[in-house]
Amino acid sequence: MRIQRQTSGRKGKGVCLITGLDLEDKALNSLASELKRKLGCGGSFKDGVIEIQGDNRGFIKQILEQKGFKVKLAGG
Repeated sequence: MRIQRQTSGRKGKGVCLITGLDLEDKALNSLASELKRKLGCGGSFKDGVIEIQGDNRGFIKQILEQKGFKVKLAGG
């Protein structure tokens, strides 16, 4: 699983993309909802990728590691 920050095509607003999850769509959607609730921010789930608004990579990594996922920060 990788977490990367992306700003291209978003008018300078950053989002964190979470990719590489081997879960079903229903489980990914509930995970996205849980992350949004814990971080207090918006986001979405599209095509197997979870998008979380803002640069919360550190917090996302902590939450996912507590759930037992192996997480790697990708990109700058």
